[in-house]
Amino acid sequence: MKEVQLLKQTLRNIMANHHHPPDDIHRPQWHLSPLVGLMNDPNGFIQFHGKYHLFYQWNPLDCDHSTKLWGHWSSSNLVDWNNETVALLPCQSFDINGCFSGSAVNDNGQLVLIYTGNVMLGKTEAERTAWQCIARQDSHGEFIKQPVIGQLAGYTGHIRDPKVWKHNNIWYMVLAAQDLQLQGKVLLLKSPNLEDWELLGEIAGSTVGDTPAFGYMWECPDLFHLDGYDILINCPQGVKAEARRYLNQYQCGYVLGQLDYATGNYSHQSFVELDYGHEFYAPQTTLTTDGRRLLVGWMGMPDQDEFSQPTLKFGWLHMMSAPRELSLKDGKLYQTPARELQTLRQHHQHLTGCADTLNTLDVPSAELIIQVNGNFQICIANTLWLQCDTQGITLTRQSLSRDENEVRYWDGKVEQLQILLDHSSVEIFINQGLGVMTSRYFPKNTPQLIFSGDANLEVDYWQLNAMSLT
Repeated sequence: MKEVQLLKQTLRNIMANHHHPPDDIHRPQWHLSPLVGLMNDPNGFIQFHGKYHLFYQWNPLDCDHSTKLWGHWSSSNLVDWNNETVALLPCQSFDINGCFSGSAVNDNGQLVLIYTGNVMLGKTEAERTAWQCIARQDSHGEFIKQPVIGQLAGYTGHIRDPKVWKHNNIWYMVLAAQDLQLQGKVLLLKSPNLEDWELLGEIAGSTVGDTPAFGYMWECPDLFHLDGYDILINCPQGVKAEARRYLNQYQCGYVLGQLDYATGNYSHQSFVELDYGHEFYAPQTTLTTDGRRLLVGWMGMPDQDEFSQPTLKFGWLHMMSAPRELSLKDGKLYQTPARELQTLRQHHQHLTGCADTLNTLDVPSAELIIQVNGNFQICIANTLWLQCDTQGITLTRQSLSRDENEVRYWDGKVEQLQILLDHSSVEIFINQGLGVMTSRYFPKNTPQLIFSGDANLEVDYWQLNAMSLT
């Protein structure tokens, strides 16, 4: 009965709000965003039977975090997308308070979702519990849900975000957890069949191995093999800010290591931030049939001014990042825009000269590749400011809720920038993807980009077409 009620309410809200008025100027043109309501974590990112599937946390009823179900998009090319039937709704005793984040796998030709069922036994956080669940897609395209892992001894009810993969015909899972001392952990489990799971232990987290105290929760773990390393992406919460790093409310980063499948031991290096901008969280990766490791992240940040964003006026909140290709060079993780996005380019211009003399560019939806030689500044819509100097990059914007600037940094020598813009977002790829800065910004008019400074720049500029979303 609750499932039917949620579907009726979802349909009503979509019918009432699906038209995008002309003054909704912050709606992206080629990034994914919710039709209505609040969207957050990407889930179940997978290439299955020749098609990409991207599920996502969605509250179609309101712009808050009160309801969590799984929306679903599909694509053949990472550029044009289809809205699919809602995949998971919180309607069973084991997920009644939300279908939280998870992943997807191909189990002998069957698409299987693995997710966290959130259950509140009372009104306080101490009365929270969680089930790890699977949902098998049947011949009609419906997902049949089943709980497979209950509350684990030695941990609070904050256990969530299963990411599953297969190695040597055995299924493995990394799972975010919080121990009874309120320290964030990443657990490793294995299973022969996705239903019977064995806990192998803690492989990473606060106070695990050589890691010092580092946060009360490590959300959204994702472990994958790339170029000789087993890389663990994770999102620690509760890390103290420093002068030029860890400046967001919560962090997102990775560690490089080696997983010993025989012992369950994961020896790894120290934590490195994955994105240095204002909004990037809960990314998830998938392996493509042509061997690429792709990543999509949530262009948002929980508990950080999200409810001050002006899109609330139009009944929607947040968007996904562009899909990114991952590679490893000299022990560092690189991110570059997925090559498929180049099909969006149109009306190319090539500019050269001193930054002070370059033309102003219209950038509601645009891409720039800048070869850097010297210090310069970029002003975007008098709302976002990028300064490039010998120390690195300083990215500044005005806070939406306070009378102060919010500043983020990337340190290092800047040789090239690739900048993607889409009405209210910017993704800055530094030195072929060695660093990335992802941020939202909210211009009052059609955004223009103005160069200044004495650097000699070489700039390739494209306007970007809209994607197809049906």
